[in-house]
Amino acid sequence: MNEAIEQMLIKYKPQSIEYYENALKEILQEIILLALDRNGFFEKAAFYGGTALRIMHGLDRFSEDLNFTLLEPNSKFKLDKFFPGLERELNAFGFDFTMQRIHKNEDRTTESAFLKTNTQLLFINVKGAKGLADHIQKNQSIKIKFEVDVEPAVSFDTEIKTLLLPSPYTVKTLTLPSLFAGKMHAALLRKWKTRIKGRDFYDVQWYLAHKIPVKKDYLEEKMKASKALSEPLTEKILIELFEKRVDLINWEDAKKDVVRFLKDKNQIKLWSSQFFKNIFKNIKLE
Repeated sequence: MNEAIEQMLIKYKPQSIEYYENALKEILQEIILLALDRNGFFEKAAFYGGTALRIMHGLDRFSEDLNFTLLEPNSKFKLDKFFPGLERELNAFGFDFTMQRIHKNEDRTTESAFLKTNTQLLFINVKGAKGLADHIQKNQSIKIKFEVDVEPAVSFDTEIKTLLLPSPYTVKTLTLPSLFAGKMHAALLRKWKTRIKGRDFYDVQWYLAHKIPVKKDYLEEKMKASKALSEPLTEKILIELFEKRVDLINWEDAKKDVVRFLKDKNQIKLWSSQFFKNIFKNIKLE
């Protein structure tokens, strides 16, 4: 097994199959970021979302998807040109995988693809994990979705972060206030379909605990683009919108969504509409 991958696995000390799978998925995410950097992707795009918060700033929950925003709108942008570089890097680290392109619908502003790799094969090739592989279905796979917003709001700020494993590389990512603005947009306006994304509210809790302000211009631009706001954004308006949103949530369902990504389940023990209203009162815009 690749030495760098072994080194990356040491920090996780997984105690269950589920935790091991989350750790392997995160390592794959970091290899993808490395490949994207080596192929010039961050000259055109920046990393954001829950996985950016996890990998770049130590969010204490695992995250599933890789989300990116172009630095400037470009409806003709295609992910395809970066596929060969992804293939080279993943093969170099010993991973077998398939890549499935998701064709963009006319009403979508994102460019998407799913990267799949066989879970059992990954477990078999991970040092000390052969016993765990016996408990996994042969056709089960780790699936990583990565998505690029090709017609984004652009009032965000970015910074360059350096990571050392699996090999030194840099990532252009949104700053914390801009990341918080993106997360607030999701928390306020994401369509839940069949399940509430409790992860959005876990991340809001994280930002508030770390006293991160919201990038006002970016959130305002995104909300106006979504037709959810027609006036200048203020802290008062944001609090009112958030309080209306949390009153709609079944918090037991929200907990079920996020609990599998947590090591400490007590982090969500107090969740309720009133809990989030209380902690959101001190929200700041910058």
